[in-house]
Amino acid sequence: MKIVIIGDGKVGHKLTAQLSEENYDIVLIDQNEGKLKEALNQLDIFCITGNGADVEIQKQADVPHADLVIACASTDELNMLSCLLAKRLGAKHTIARVRNPVYYRQIDLLKEDLHLSMAVNPELAAANEIARVLLFPETSKVETFMKGRVELVEFPVREESHLIGLSLAEIYQKYQIKILVCAVKRGTEVYIPDGDFVLERGDKLHIAAAHQELKSFFCALGRKTTKVRKVLICGGGHVCFYLTGQLLQAGMQVKIIEQNEKRCEVLCENLPRATIIHGDAASHELLLEEGIQSADAVVALTGMDEENIIMALFAKTQGVNKIVAKVNEDTRAQMVEGLGIDSIISAKSATADAILGYVRARNNSARSVNMETMYRLINGKVEAQEFIIKKEGDYINIPLKDLPTKPNNLIACIGRNRKIIIPGGEDHLEVGDSVIIITKEHVINDLSDILA
Repeated sequence: MKIVIIGDGKVGHKLTAQLSEENYDIVLIDQNEGKLKEALNQLDIFCITGNGADVEIQKQADVPHADLVIACASTDELNMLSCLLAKRLGAKHTIARVRNPVYYRQIDLLKEDLHLSMAVNPELAAANEIARVLLFPETSKVETFMKGRVELVEFPVREESHLIGLSLAEIYQKYQIKILVCAVKRGTEVYIPDGDFVLERGDKLHIAAAHQELKSFFCALGRKTTKVRKVLICGGGHVCFYLTGQLLQAGMQVKIIEQNEKRCEVLCENLPRATIIHGDAASHELLLEEGIQSADAVVALTGMDEENIIMALFAKTQGVNKIVAKVNEDTRAQMVEGLGIDSIISAKSATADAILGYVRARNNSARSVNMETMYRLINGKVEAQEFIIKKEGDYINIPLKDLPTKPNNLIACIGRNRKIIIPGGEDHLEVGDSVIIITKEHVINDLSDILA
């Protein structure tokens, strides 16, 4: 596949790195020559300096023969215009990053008129991720598959947990709940576990199950399902705007602290049911004054990673149960995990995952399966992918216990006729099934890729 990426910002760079790793033919366009030199030194790609909305620059990048053009430059208008030109020049598919809530409200019209294959909104993707975590506070991350019917959650094993010292086989036997532990992060190591794997304090489990089964599992563990009712949000940008709308709809009380007075006015106008405070969320006195101690959850969403980390750590000292921080820089996100802040959200990672999933789906459209959804977990060390089986293959109607799979690959869940199956050895795959595969250090384009 020949892919042209316009814009070497946070999202553009992450995408370029991931796609070039998978041996796609990448051309990167950006106006900043210094940034491009850096990208050229690190990655196996072709770079062009210039404006992505310039027809001549697009022709230099061979956009007329591109399979996909991804526009993620700094402004929505530039991205939409770039995609319109690319489509006119002959590019097969286009993806635009569109951030502005006003544009995004009418995205269906824009997609049609601009012939966009996909529009991605990093802030909305991040808000959706945070909302899922607040609706399921026992977890530190929630991804959804099969149109929301299956959830893949990250769940830390705390010091007082009943799971410590038990093998996965013993856990399944003891609780008799249809869940599957798909991946475990222990320190810096990542495991795709089997039934003999014994859990230790501090492990981070990735569990796949239907929503109700997960609820039953957490109840069985004796975890009090304390619902989040009061949420304090620090920073009133686009992520906050999208998130607040969702939380108010779910019946939560939301208080927002925002430094910019004009932005406060916009938020007051558009979110009349939320409480908007004009002030600096980095001020400890203000946070105490506004009742951080009585909040069920604190979400740090300012434009600066460092501020968000400090606010999150302060919330921890005040005994807040659920803390979410937006941290865009990958290296900082990894550092913060060690400080006990469970939920770290990155708008650029959510966007890059959505686009990467689309690219993979286009790449395997001629195969026997369709790829529907894809998430990268544990700093990209593990991937969870959902496929729909379109036609017969070597893996159909064979009991899973007899299916020779490569190590570090796991069939985590099967969706069949609106039924969710957490598979055992006797289960099998059929044409029309949705299948979730968990894989470590492999790129899977077809289900046959997991066979030994």
